[in-house]
Amino acid sequence: MQTDPYILSMDSIKSAPTSLLGKFRYLGPGFILSASVVGSGELISTTTLGAKAGFVTFWVILVSCAVKVAIQLEFGKQAIRTGETVFTSLNKIGGPRFGKQNANWSLWTWFFLWLFKPLQLGGIIGGVAITLNMAFPSVNIISFAIIVGIIVATMVFKGYYFFIEKVSVVLMLLFTTFTVVAVFMLQYTDFAFTQSEVLEGLRFQLPPAAVGFAIAAFGLTGVGGDEIVAYNYWCLEKGYARFTGPFEESDEWRKRARGWIKVMNLDAILSMVVYTLVTAAFYLLGAAVLYKRREIPGGFEMIETLSKMYTHSFGPWAKDFFLFGSFVVLFSTLFSALAARTRIFSDLFGQLGWIDFFNLKQRKRTVAILAWVFPFLWVIALLWVKSPVFMVTIGGIITFFMLLIIVYAGLHFRYKQKQFGLESSKFYDISLWMSCLVIFLVGFYGAISLI
Repeated sequence: MQTDPYILSMDSIKSAPTSLLGKFRYLGPGFILSASVVGSGELISTTTLGAKAGFVTFWVILVSCAVKVAIQLEFGKQAIRTGETVFTSLNKIGGPRFGKQNANWSLWTWFFLWLFKPLQLGGIIGGVAITLNMAFPSVNIISFAIIVGIIVATMVFKGYYFFIEKVSVVLMLLFTTFTVVAVFMLQYTDFAFTQSEVLEGLRFQLPPAAVGFAIAAFGLTGVGGDEIVAYNYWCLEKGYARFTGPFEESDEWRKRARGWIKVMNLDAILSMVVYTLVTAAFYLLGAAVLYKRREIPGGFEMIETLSKMYTHSFGPWAKDFFLFGSFVVLFSTLFSALAARTRIFSDLFGQLGWIDFFNLKQRKRTVAILAWVFPFLWVIALLWVKSPVFMVTIGGIITFFMLLIIVYAGLHFRYKQKQFGLESSKFYDISLWMSCLVIFLVGFYGAISLI
């Protein structure tokens, strides 16, 4: 971070690579997102939905992973076009304004919704602690939760972008291998699933009893509101906007911008393939084993219940395999989520006038403080509620409401802000509208079903 990624200058401009191999060298932000989404969404919420509804809601998972990418791309393009952080851009959209700094309503709404989000991460840190407690029963769950909080805080405390990216890539490779192997192994057991069962899940049915879990899963699987916002910061810290440089009315600037947008598009699409694969695998595991056994994960027994997806299929030895995989999956979410939240809230605090986000020294100090504050709140939430599945489900529902703000902002970025000659294709615009429409319809359908 010797060069501030949030400050654009002509000294840092660089042409985007044109070859596929050259583009691969500049991928990374999407992989951090992949590491972030797999814990609460895939291991906990997705398998719980599969256990609750069977194969019938498989479509929810696939739609959730696919439709949000267009919104994610819009936030990435906004970063490259303007070099602005998310809350700098949100502070410019229309609507009421409040507070000493006259901040936009979207900032205050986001801050209010966030008050419930420690429940979600508290559930995840509880999942990691339960996993470790099963491996080392002599240490209780709360002690492990505190130890994990300290470890993840230490890693993020001085962890700059490239450290976070490297750790995320390693974790992503581990949990992807873990899930693919698990599904492959399942097909050689009594719980093997058939093609007809999978096709049943593509009929767009939603049983009333599974509505709450489905909305939570839709909010958590794929990229949720938190991850879409975080993508902006990772694109900035990777250097996409800095390499493009500050806007200038020239063909050279537009060529650089289009080139880095293409790199960003590749990054987002490849990461979508990864987390969709992992999400689908975990759902099939839950539907094939837990649904048939009528076992719903809950409380501190959550990991024990989930481990039965393996032990009932392969024998006791598979429990250690599951514990290792679930630790990697959940810890990756904690690590990347904490790294993102320290930046998101430093930016939010800057827009509310509490710090100067664009002062490198103040920003680094705020990120360092939040790296310890957030894990502390997560452990407190776990001590208070003591039900990881419930905590993650509530977090997923809140994440869905955050998505509505994201949809509004994405459309505003596309149609109300200057495009600088970087107008999107018709295919992209159609994809963006489909993304927004599906998010709205899922929420509306869920509300009607609950009523």
